[in-house]
Amino acid sequence: MNKFLKRLLIVLSIIALGLFLYSHFVENIFQSRLSPKDTVEFKLNDLKLKVTYNRPSKKGREIFGALVPYNKVWRTGANEATTFTTNKPLYIKGFKIPEGEYTIWSVPRDSVWQVMFNTKKYPWGVDAEMKPMWDPNYDLLEIDVPVEKLNSVVEQFTIAFDNSTDNLKLTMAWDQTKISVPLDISKNPE
Repeated sequence: MNKFLKRLLIVLSIIALGLFLYSHFVENIFQSRLSPKDTVEFKLNDLKLKVTYNRPSKKGREIFGALVPYNKVWRTGANEATTFTTNKPLYIKGFKIPEGEYTIWSVPRDSVWQVMFNTKKYPWGVDAEMKPMWDPNYDLLEIDVPVEKLNSVVEQFTIAFDNSTDNLKLTMAWDQTKISVPLDISKNPE
């Protein structure tokens, strides 16, 4: 066997071992996730917004007030902390959000949710004890957003941008619950 083939076999063996170890100790890359990762984007002129999050499914379970407890901080999705990125400053209920990347956390309640935009980057959404990794000292903004009860069930947690009425909103829906965070892109918000 010539030197090239020996080196190629060694390199391929190292890559295979690395993939096996990563899959075993970090994340099984050979199995689909229960809560798949998703990214939603919104572009308008030179504004670019992006949310990266994981989408848990209802699977017949009671969601808000049960699986996701009321009055407790939720990572707003599953697995990794949900991230929100903007390349331009935005205003949310009159508060300025500078361009950058933020994590989104929420406190679901029956009639209103508290939504937090946090400046800290987190390696995961919860710690080993399943407590949110959220640190309130890094909150840039905390707002209350009313809950809208839906007539139909949303099976998989969904985040989207809605600009259908020229009033841009970041929406989150799951089960029969929906919230809409108003996003203002004007320079002089009301």
